[in-house]
Amino acid sequence: MRQFIFITVQGIFRDRVFKGIAIFAFIFLLIPSVSSLSMRQVVELSLTLSLSLISLMLLLLSLFLGGSSLWKDIERRYTYSVLSLPITRTKYLLSKFFGIVACLFLTSLVLGTVSCLVVRYVAWMYPPLRPVVWPNVFLSIFFIALKYILLVAFAFLLSTFSTSFFLPIFGTVAIFFAGSATQQVYDFLQSQSAFGYSPLLKKGANALYYVLPNFSAFDLTANAIYGVGLSYSGLVLTLGYFIVYTAIVLTLAAIVFSRREMQ
Repeated sequence: MRQFIFITVQGIFRDRVFKGIAIFAFIFLLIPSVSSLSMRQVVELSLTLSLSLISLMLLLLSLFLGGSSLWKDIERRYTYSVLSLPITRTKYLLSKFFGIVACLFLTSLVLGTVSCLVVRYVAWMYPPLRPVVWPNVFLSIFFIALKYILLVAFAFLLSTFSTSFFLPIFGTVAIFFAGSATQQVYDFLQSQSAFGYSPLLKKGANALYYVLPNFSAFDLTANAIYGVGLSYSGLVLTLGYFIVYTAIVLTLAAIVFSRREMQ
């Protein structure tokens, strides 16, 4: 299985993904100039831009790698030759998934390192009123990566029963936007402002809240920017949520893929 993970990572870099990441990293060099436009919160703005750029890059990678990797292998008939080897479909699926996970973590490490150097430079040029809490920054980048790994799992699930790349790509986009808004919708329906809404609508929204992923739980941007203290028990719960939810989605993907007819 390790060999197939390594082959997956090699295939990703062969598609010049790493060159795109390197080019994208140069955008971080513009952050000090853009952040200087803020008169009082230069460091805070640089952190906001850095985390936003990392999130954007990981979103693009999770969409296109997660949504096209499995479909591309099936379309090129590569899957048929691999499955003729002594490897199960589940191991093949998981090796593809963990190969993309390795790429996402490597991207997070590269862009996170660049962003931290940029923020440190900005903090040296414009000393902030409050010091940068670096553990919060590191944890924020780590949980951003976890969020998009969960999104990749959904892309794989959609790819297991799709015959084209449209459903995995656009379905994953829909899940991303829905999962990013579930917490806000739930909080609104639980507030007094939603008094006039029908009980049936509230029950349906509550059901979707528990079924769809809650990507807001992985957002530690405010903690990183303003140095707000973290609830480590909450982080452990979020980590457990990620592990359980990802395992469930991958299990469903493995079941569907094992029963799929290869024509």
